[in-house]
Amino acid sequence: MRIDEIIAAGGEPVFSFEFFPPKSEEGEARLFAALEALRPLEPAFVSVTWGAGGSTRTKTIEIVSRIRDNHDLEAMAHFTCVGATRDDLHTALKQMRAAGIQNVLALRGDPPKGETTFRPTEDGLAYASDLTRLVAEGYPEMCLVGACYPEVHTEATDRESDLRHLKEKVDAGARVLITQLFFDNAHYYRFVEDARAVGIDVPIVPGIMPIISAAGVKRMTALGGSTIPPALLEALEARADDEEAVAELGVAYATLQCAELLANGAPGIHFYTINRSPATRAILSALRLQRPWEKGAGAEPALKVAAG
Repeated sequence: MRIDEIIAAGGEPVFSFEFFPPKSEEGEARLFAALEALRPLEPAFVSVTWGAGGSTRTKTIEIVSRIRDNHDLEAMAHFTCVGATRDDLHTALKQMRAAGIQNVLALRGDPPKGETTFRPTEDGLAYASDLTRLVAEGYPEMCLVGACYPEVHTEATDRESDLRHLKEKVDAGARVLITQLFFDNAHYYRFVEDARAVGIDVPIVPGIMPIISAAGVKRMTALGGSTIPPALLEALEARADDEEAVAELGVAYATLQCAELLANGAPGIHFYTINRSPATRAILSALRLQRPWEKGAGAEPALKVAAG
């Protein structure tokens, strides 16, 4: 089922999980073990990332197909234009169509390793909006999902230009947006308000990553341009030598963060799982128990965390 149709159907918020294709049989076993552990929570869909330069294209399509066919879950394939000609893109899309994949997250993709500037392949595409348009025009049965950045894309000159490019992506055919990870809900609220002001009217699903490693979250935020609130960073650093304490704080913080977002009208939560299940399972289990979306707005506009 298309993700835009799942969201439009209403009812409970849409919860989803993101995985990346493993590079070994052991990693693949861990991925499907995590998937099975999360399956009882009945996610609306699962997404699988596209490797750098399309390096895991075949594996991504294979895993998405297995998730749909063997685990009875809707799945979405990430899709980039890095290192791909238009013919390459059409070949991959035809493979997805043949596999019955209906949901695609269209991304430009990061520059190849060792390069700082993105350069389109000859007869390739330069922007996510171009990729979105190509899919929308040739494969109308697919639901196109786009990425967005509450704290502004790292390559954007300013918020206004970033929103303008995002509007181009939506006009090209994106029907749902999923945000980059963030840790201060004020960024999401402001972003949604600004997006609506420029005419972006599609659902905007917040992307949340439970913190399980202090070093890992610093690395992820540095790459994606997200920030860690000072009090949260101080609390993480105070626990840096205790991985279990970091993970406990990460679960507690993400649970409060998600509850506030849902109480204030977010259409769902997309969890960046890092191919692991315990943190996400704990958070979503608590959310389903407390059902903050039924309590309505009223949460504080920004999370606070003690450093101790």
